[in-house]
Amino acid sequence: MKTLTDERVAPPQMYETENDISPQRRTELNVLMNQRLADAVDLQMQLKQAHWNVKGPSFIGLHELFDKVDEAVETYVDMIAERIVQLGGIAEGTVRVAAARTRLEEYPLTIADGLAHVEAVAKALSTFGHEARNTIEQAGELDDADTADLFTEISRGIDKWLWFVEAHSQAPK
Repeated sequence: MKTLTDERVAPPQMYETENDISPQRRTELNVLMNQRLADAVDLQMQLKQAHWNVKGPSFIGLHELFDKVDEAVETYVDMIAERIVQLGGIAEGTVRVAAARTRLEEYPLTIADGLAHVEAVAKALSTFGHEARNTIEQAGELDDADTADLFTEISRGIDKWLWFVEAHSQAPK
């Protein structure tokens, strides 16, 4: 987890709220969730990259699948951002912030083949799912069951989409 002393993450501005989570914990939760927000924004854009550029015999199926996964991730982006704001923070979700903070690997821009996109999307989903599960644990350590629950829901969704994507490369040969 990034800390408040990390050079890429300045202490966030916090608004007053009657939420009973302590200001210190809310600050830590906001840093944590803004990191996941950056990852989620990057994931969403990676899915659009795959959606726009996939080619090959499975084009229509993958094109539509990547679009459906993108729609789900867009919902996760919104859920994360709204939770940040609920706790008095500022959702830092610009593309530039996401690019500077993301923990996802760079998406390969020159691939076209459907299976290459399947592999790249699966890697991105897997990485994001791993980070979501870490966030569940870290939110629990900060005594925020609601944020842990939010990321449990997100983790379940990511696992489902990973299954849908990986199914395209798991058939016996």
